[in-house]
Amino acid sequence: MTANEQTALLFLGIGLVLLAATAAGRLLARRQDPAQSATIINLNQRIAAWWVMVLLTGLAFIFGKVGVLVLYAVASFTALREFVTLIDTRRGDHYALVAAFFVVLPVQYWLIGIDWYGLYSIFIPVYAFLLLPIIAAFRSDTIRFMERVAEVQWGLMIAVFCISHVPALLTLEIPGYDARNLLLIAFLVVVVQASDVLQYVWGNVFGRHKIAPRLSPSKTWEGFVGGVGSATLIGAALWWITPFTPGEAAMMALVSTLMGFCGGLVMSAIKRDRGVKDWGQLIQGHGGMLDRVDSVIFAAPVFFHLTRYFWAL
Repeated sequence: MTANEQTALLFLGIGLVLLAATAAGRLLARRQDPAQSATIINLNQRIAAWWVMVLLTGLAFIFGKVGVLVLYAVASFTALREFVTLIDTRRGDHYALVAAFFVVLPVQYWLIGIDWYGLYSIFIPVYAFLLLPIIAAFRSDTIRFMERVAEVQWGLMIAVFCISHVPALLTLEIPGYDARNLLLIAFLVVVVQASDVLQYVWGNVFGRHKIAPRLSPSKTWEGFVGGVGSATLIGAALWWITPFTPGEAAMMALVSTLMGFCGGLVMSAIKRDRGVKDWGQLIQGHGGMLDRVDSVIFAAPVFFHLTRYFWAL
């Protein structure tokens, strides 16, 4: 089976799942119990948002590497903007923020576009980390200087550096896997996002014991075990679109979903610190961009480096 045929089959499967979910959501809406109306409305909003996200991803895949780079660069820009709106910046940070948005972010994706691993792997955690405090220091605003610089640096790490590891999968040279790296991205995103959805479903059906009620009241141990376990099985079932064996695909899915779960907790902690429920209102039913990619933020770098170390040339 060719790469194009595998991609088409994967998206056909996702489309059928979404069609079934849409039908189920509408049926539940017609028969809804008033006590569960909010949950059903939220579920249908999530399904509608998923249609949009799958269509955008499919469109990006049609344009190949350039399309994927543009899609994730826009996602990084939006995520960084959401993060910056929740931190306490001052006039002295303006030049550093301009550099972050309009120099560091595009350069990071350009480096990935030209496959310069030696630089894109350290550009933000080394050079941007040195550059931004220097720019801020020249503004001579020392009030909460360390806190302000650290927040901007942290924003770049999660919104740009970590997210950029998704399109960076396209740069890997894996023996016997030529022209199929887009499917590697699909595997990561499907598994991690499926874990999020399934944790929500399992938690709503069976959830009793909360994991971290002060951070994320909706996360339960039952939802965690059910969601991660189910997503791991999905990963094993999708081994045919990866360079992994079924067992290896299951292990990669397990590691990715565990990191995704931890990412969700960390990002929830930041939101609680700032006194907000969502990062934004970009996606109805899903909050902002960071609400949607919080699990991918932590999963992508680990998935990338494990794949590069064990399977790439």
